[in-house]
Amino acid sequence: GSQPWGVAVLSLHVLHRLFFPFFLKDLLFLLKVLRYGAQLELSGVTRTVRTVLQRFIQQAQRVPDKPFIIYDGRVHTYRDVDARSNKLAHVFRDSVGLRRGACVALLMSNEPDFVCAWLGLSKAGCSVAFLNINIRTKGLLHCFHCCGASTIVIGADMVECLEPILSSLLEDDIQVWVMKAHSDHPQVHTLLDKLESASDQPVPAALHATSSLRAPTLYIFTSGTTGLPKAAVITHLQSLKAAAGFWAFGAKSDDVVYIPLPLYHSAASLIGVGGTIHLGATCVLKKKFSASQFWQDCRTHNVTIFQYIGELCRYLCNQPQTDMEKVHKVRMGVGNGLRQDVWREFLSRFGNIKMCEVYGSTEGNLCFMNHIGKIGAVGRSNFFYRLLFKYDLVKFDMVMDDLVKDQRGFCQHVETGHTGLLLSKVSSTSPFFGYVGSKHLTERKILRNVLVKGDAYFNTGDLMVEDHQGFIYFRDRVGDTFRWKGENVATTEVSEALGLVDFIQEVNVYGVEVPDHEGRAGMAAITLRPGFTFDGRKLFHHAVRELPAYARPLFIRLQEEMEITSTFKQQKFQLVQSGFNPSTISDPLYVVDNDQRSYVPLTADKYSTIICGNHKL
Repeated sequence: GSQPWGVAVLSLHVLHRLFFPFFLKDLLFLLKVLRYGAQLELSGVTRTVRTVLQRFIQQAQRVPDKPFIIYDGRVHTYRDVDARSNKLAHVFRDSVGLRRGACVALLMSNEPDFVCAWLGLSKAGCSVAFLNINIRTKGLLHCFHCCGASTIVIGADMVECLEPILSSLLEDDIQVWVMKAHSDHPQVHTLLDKLESASDQPVPAALHATSSLRAPTLYIFTSGTTGLPKAAVITHLQSLKAAAGFWAFGAKSDDVVYIPLPLYHSAASLIGVGGTIHLGATCVLKKKFSASQFWQDCRTHNVTIFQYIGELCRYLCNQPQTDMEKVHKVRMGVGNGLRQDVWREFLSRFGNIKMCEVYGSTEGNLCFMNHIGKIGAVGRSNFFYRLLFKYDLVKFDMVMDDLVKDQRGFCQHVETGHTGLLLSKVSSTSPFFGYVGSKHLTERKILRNVLVKGDAYFNTGDLMVEDHQGFIYFRDRVGDTFRWKGENVATTEVSEALGLVDFIQEVNVYGVEVPDHEGRAGMAAITLRPGFTFDGRKLFHHAVRELPAYARPLFIRLQEEMEITSTFKQQKFQLVQSGFNPSTISDPLYVVDNDQRSYVPLTADKYSTIICGNHKL
């Protein structure tokens, strides 16, 4: 009598393996994430919002002597960071005169005091704007104005890059405070000397209590696709969701997390530090990523999880092989932008590490997580996921740089396995908080009347493909942005900066693929003003002065006239396709040469050294 049952169970098992191989993993992962989300929403309703800061204070009471941050070989326990951030909170209130609700800009590189200042400001009830330390002069001033910060806190090693705009800041009545004990400039105030006498007792909890999950707590700058950087509003809801990332992937409190990414980006701060706090774990903070020290650091500190961007893994694969590279305790990597070929090589060289890709922009309202570890996929969708998160892949014409519409003016779904533009529905359950103070910029990211009249979608600007198993793969960025050195480069910002050079009439900036490099290298097609000649040295110095290193074009193409599309947009598609090969392009080409501090002609020889990887880009 038990035979038919045995057959039934076996056939169910076979069916499951064939058609729903990930069913159980998907279900368990989703239930875990949903339970967390439901708790958050419930806390919002019952007005008992527990923020990331409150979670930190709780951990400092629970495990005071546990190492929280290891930096440069020094251990900072939860108690240490709690006490120091209390001191800073008192200084911010008493000496700086900050009140609850003020916005303060933070310009610091990776160091424990970045976290102490961030927590201290949050304890004092301030919102914090993280500034990208690569942004220069004009960009920095713009960042202040757009988040309304009246105070800036600067790391000791950042004072030099403030020199050129100091007078402008002081004219705008912006207070400048530096993490030093004394300052040479009378109007640059110091924090460290004031810490000596400050109390390490908590400031009143009422200062940082909040009853709303949707209250802004941070502003994180994303390189705007429309020129200068934009401040994305990060609410408590977003930081709490990001802080649960490691936990969702299965991390525990005894894990040690390695953070070599810059803290001003949401990955390192919200997912990395926030995730460490959520777990009550330990993080190893690195000032700057170093490929040669990476595995040694992991061995020294018993690292179990590391954060990455695709670029970082490629640098590790490019390191010479050693006998020790499989000797470590790392079991998981969390990050984004890992190419399929690099992923495979990474696993074969460094052992069986589960790589967890996360897809989502700082300001977006959609997140994909590849919790299965499927090589090459940025995320995973399934029947349940689609019920909860409304996203669509719609047809996009790369040549025209525009959406493909039907007769009634609506977008069209792409078939499974075909590339489409990823749009994410904006609704009360997945709101889009947008950018600070700019209705215009926020509105530009929203598409309306997409599939039916009256709907609204967040335009991610990413071309994606979903396969028959529900795995989602990243294909390309649309038009105005490309990635290089792990940073988004806004083509309009680069065009505007280069357009200031006297011999340049028009600029069209785009990214081109370089073999064995992540992302795309910046290239600018330019036309010259009548009567002027191209000056590679002048252009080089201008680019260094005005643009962060990752945004400076590596290649220049001189054109007789600009090509435009039928809708009068600059034609990028053909330019991107044709790349930078001097033997197939008749226009004069130049490449950046850092030794000569100039743009020099791109010869066939130079081209081949770039292609075989001997010319460092």
